[in-house]
Amino acid sequence: MAVIQTNSEDVKLLARLIRAEAEGEGLEGMLMVGNVGVNRILGNCLDFRDIRNMRDMVFQSPGGFEATQKGYFYQGARERDIALARRVINGEKIRPASNALWFFRPAGDCPSTWYNQQNTGRFKAHCFFAPTAEDCPQVY
Repeated sequence: MAVIQTNSEDVKLLARLIRAEAEGEGLEGMLMVGNVGVNRILGNCLDFRDIRNMRDMVFQSPGGFEATQKGYFYQGARERDIALARRVINGEKIRPASNALWFFRPAGDCPSTWYNQQNTGRFKAHCFFAPTAEDCPQVY
């Protein structure tokens, strides 16, 4: 059962985002990027107030995803990526991104905080950061 409301175009949009942001991180890494996106829609907190749908989340500016500024993002969604997008839309969560609202790829070690949010862990090249349950209860 979906945890956010979507249509087929939303699913394809998320599929394109997770591919463009994390294809090099494998299927798990792509699912984690999807977790962050879904959490931003669910959260309605911090930097993501009033982000209520997929399009607003994907194209949020400032604070959005760098991939939307690159041509690779604008390629059609692949079936494999659509299936991954559906999994996170249906509530699948992968640690360390389960409750995360942010991720980035540092040159070195992950900092302990990012935008005042705690580091929840690293997966391959990306570090993930989550708000507290007090600040964003909807992502928990």
